[in-house]
Amino acid sequence: MDLVDLIVRETGSLAGSVKAPSSKALTHRALVAASLSDGRSRIKNPLICDDTLATLDACHMLGAEISQSENAAFEVQGRSKPLTPSDMINCRDSASTMRFLAPVCALADGVTVLTGGESLRGRPMEPLLQALRQLGVQCHSVRGDGCPPLVIFGGGIEGGRASIRGDISSQFISGLLFALPMARVDTSIVLSTPLESRPYVNMTCDILLKHRVKIEVQQDYSGFRVPCGQRYLPSDHSIEGDYSSAAFLMATAAATGSHVRIRNLWENSLQGDRLMVSVLEKMMVQIAVGRDFVEVRGTRGLEAVDIDLRHNPDLVPVCTVLVCLAHGKSLIRGVKRLRFKESDRTAALVSELRKLGADVNAFDDVIEVDGGKKLRGAELDSHGDHRIAMACLVAALKAEGTTVVHGVECINKSYPDFVRDVVSIGGKIIEQ
Repeated sequence: MDLVDLIVRETGSLAGSVKAPSSKALTHRALVAASLSDGRSRIKNPLICDDTLATLDACHMLGAEISQSENAAFEVQGRSKPLTPSDMINCRDSASTMRFLAPVCALADGVTVLTGGESLRGRPMEPLLQALRQLGVQCHSVRGDGCPPLVIFGGGIEGGRASIRGDISSQFISGLLFALPMARVDTSIVLSTPLESRPYVNMTCDILLKHRVKIEVQQDYSGFRVPCGQRYLPSDHSIEGDYSSAAFLMATAAATGSHVRIRNLWENSLQGDRLMVSVLEKMMVQIAVGRDFVEVRGTRGLEAVDIDLRHNPDLVPVCTVLVCLAHGKSLIRGVKRLRFKESDRTAALVSELRKLGADVNAFDDVIEVDGGKKLRGAELDSHGDHRIAMACLVAALKAEGTTVVHGVECINKSYPDFVRDVVSIGGKIIEQ
């Protein structure tokens, strides 16, 4: 894919209404669950982006028949026993795809190899592999470094007891929960460290319940019990809007003191990144929430905050941009896992925001920002990371003069229409 650069000019005010993209996290989960169901499921309003297409292709290689209807819904004819893929599964740069489906591949009869792009091949998978080994699955990292490519030997999952860390990626837990209902014996998953990103595991359990699969969750999230012998039943899904992506729209409106309505956001959503509304309220943004929308109504000036985002890591990049614009010292806690995302997001945020003139530092699990400094245009690098790219664009709208953001094609990973949507409400962004 050709590298894409964007020129961004300081934008005084935005106005209008934007429909939030469908949830990436829910689209992934619905595809996996539907693919494991004997029968036909329908997924309405799915997000179509690089990551979800990777999951769709992988599920197809494991035996699911997936077609797209005229109104963009996915029709999924699943199968409870996955097929052995005829070739390597290329997960592209989608960690969700690999972490959700590696345990599922163990249910097939043969050997499966999962690989991906350069970014994904550097991301940790060893905790998941160790857990699978404890459950009777032969599997390993091809290079022996705990990173992809992965080789999974099929034949089924014995079950029993597995211990796994909860503070590297909740996707490891979700992947196990997808596959273990078909294990030979009941399974207990014990977390050796506290679970972070709990809302994402809750979303997985909710999707599973829609397919009549039950998971027992300990009250303190220190472990899970998965009864064996369960069968996925078909279920239809209507995918709601994505709070993680919509957070960038909310931040764009808040940063520019604008009045913008973001539609397709469910008030009763299980998505943890609904927290963005509370963060904006703490920063003294005027905001209204309806049954299916969030409306930013302006601000008299952003206030500094002290917030913990250990359960909401995807909000860290955009919240870091906002606190750079707020007066006073802000602390964003719970950021240590950002070093293992598509980029080292902590280092990337410090690097790029400093280029604009922001006073930002990172110390272990905390980002510290002395906000209120005037931002000035500069040349910024996306680091090949969709959330860093979008964060840079939000910051650039408030930077004096002109900013160039390099390598923004990575936005297609999660929110392909982000630039178009910002331009539609008045953002001054053009392709170079």
